[in-house]
Amino acid sequence: MLEIGWFSAKLFLKGKLIREPQYFWRQVGIGISISCLLLFLPLFFKFPLWLTVVISSLVTGTVMPFLLKDFKMK
Repeated sequence: MLEIGWFSAKLFLKGKLIREPQYFWRQVGIGISISCLLLFLPLFFKFPLWLTVVISSLVTGTVMPFLLKDFKMK
């Protein structure tokens, strides 16, 4: 199992794992933006930190599979 992980990490760092890297990074950026928005915006309205972290994590974890549904590897 570790050997497969190490091989995948080497391919990723060489740029040979992802077929369309621009698409991957764009989708990851959208997910990070949603996460940051949900994490920091409610703090301005005096919501508790634990609640914003839980909501941000749940929504981001739900959205990421939909953002990366067309993700293709080589």
